[in-house]
Amino acid sequence: MGMNEEKVVRISEDIRRGKRIQRGDEIEYLKDCELPVLMEQADELRKFFVGDGVDLCTIIAGKSGNCGENCKFCAQSGHHHTSCDVYGLMDFDQIYAEARNNEKEGVDRFAIVISGHHPSDKDFDSIIETYKKLHENLHISLCASLGFLTSEQFERLYAAGVRSYHNNIETSRGYFPSICTTHTFDDKIANIKRAKAAGLKVCSGGIIGMGENMDDRIEMAFDLQELGVGSIPINTLIPIPGTPLEKVTQLKEEEILRTIAIFRMINPEADIRLGAGRKLIEGDGKKAFLGGASATITGNMLTTSGSTIASDRKMLLQMGREICEG
Repeated sequence: MGMNEEKVVRISEDIRRGKRIQRGDEIEYLKDCELPVLMEQADELRKFFVGDGVDLCTIIAGKSGNCGENCKFCAQSGHHHTSCDVYGLMDFDQIYAEARNNEKEGVDRFAIVISGHHPSDKDFDSIIETYKKLHENLHISLCASLGFLTSEQFERLYAAGVRSYHNNIETSRGYFPSICTTHTFDDKIANIKRAKAAGLKVCSGGIIGMGENMDDRIEMAFDLQELGVGSIPINTLIPIPGTPLEKVTQLKEEEILRTIAIFRMINPEADIRLGAGRKLIEGDGKKAFLGGASATITGNMLTTSGSTIASDRKMLLQMGREICEG
């Protein structure tokens, strides 16, 4: 075992004893060490801090397209020319049917996701009523991804039964202006803090493979650590025709797996959640679950993966992981 690998083993042991890697610490060895050693130690941290339980969440696109933001990765931005579906806010019956089916299949959490900087007052009122009905009629935990909200709106979500809020920071502070200019990194941070102040747990991560480097990803991991985020989705860019990133070269599996493992080292107690791009990893993400990942976005409506709730459950059960009864 080389010097870098010895450092990885040592820091993993130290983390289990209570140490936390801090911004500014010398961690070049995490970028250069042999990947199997890094993944093995990341998985040891996963076992120690999170255990074998796997958190499964699903989403529904409650409103799609015509977004005024210019995020370069997104098919739903009105600034780009893509073939994404465009429709207004879904009615309750459509949302309820999907949430009910997800609950029956053993999913932990369900989120309504809408396009746009923030919902209109009318749409927000409708969303609140939908969440109240979901909370009254189902047992599945509720999450929301509605863009930028006021403190009062976050409080209304909580009162309606929502307990988690999703708002990705997307990338590092330094790289963010290369991806979006219609809102800022600090806007994202302030929104997350408002959600937490209302009592909501926060799910926030980002997308890798947008042209950033590993140092950018590490900076993002530290930002999430300092925000105390407990659920960190890691999406790998699948370039979408019509977006400014349509010709970006996709990341190789090794770089994706190294990123996931490093996020686990920096955020040992968080759920490191697989998002888009799972098909770039062996076994539709299976290999990542052996290297620090402990949760995933799943579903039967996802367009970026061929997996289903049933196939994810089967894979995870075969790995000896513990998931909700379906």
